[in-house]
Amino acid sequence: MAHRGFSRDGLENSMAAFRAAVDLGFRYLETDVHTTADGVLLLFHDETLDRVTDGRGRISELPAATVALARIGGAEPIPLFEELATAFPEVRFNLDVKDWTSVDPLVAAIERFGLHERVLIASFSDRRRRAVLRQLSRPAAGSAGMVSNALFVLLGPVLPAAVMAAVTRRTLQGVHALQVPASYGAVTVVTPGFVRRAHRHGLQVHVWTINDPAEMHRLLDLGVDGIVTDRADLLKEVLQERGCWA
Repeated sequence: MAHRGFSRDGLENSMAAFRAAVDLGFRYLETDVHTTADGVLLLFHDETLDRVTDGRGRISELPAATVALARIGGAEPIPLFEELATAFPEVRFNLDVKDWTSVDPLVAAIERFGLHERVLIASFSDRRRRAVLRQLSRPAAGSAGMVSNALFVLLGPVLPAAVMAAVTRRTLQGVHALQVPASYGAVTVVTPGFVRRAHRHGLQVHVWTINDPAEMHRLLDLGVDGIVTDRADLLKEVLQERGCWA
């Protein structure tokens, strides 16, 4: 997955970055959604404009007309969700729901554009992810939030298989993927045992954010199902070397 598209110039989450990833051949894009004060759904990672644009202020407190004046890296406008939804009909989207005000607008957009089979709903908040999925008229894929991931990582190695299966059914209902870092602090998250347990429970393993080719090879050797990367160009080369690039 191309993390916020692909841009060596810091133009993350811009249409230029998404187009660059698609031009490389990527068909899975990772992005984030935020909503303006007047209910317009945008593709943007941070709560505020300050880090990556020439604008200032918290998106949730600004009208869309003001946000539209900001430029990512001083060059690219912040895309509306509908722009991405309609620009690449063959592409699938990993959508990180960043705030509660984006839940209803995202549900409405998925329904409007019929994206149910083209999206995976992600959030650090399990409650926020469930709130989106619960309102959709048709099922869509989801990934575990922080608490669910932590339970799987910490309890998986110590609980008997039957007990872990019961815990997984309860805590990971409606979850299709575990999206995790390779390590978290001193804890190695993605181990051979972690990948085996996930697959045994019918869960994919997606690892973020991997930009080193050697680490990409190592994770693919472990059997992970997805890699999220800022360096879509390097990941493509790795997959080509392995004969996995379609």
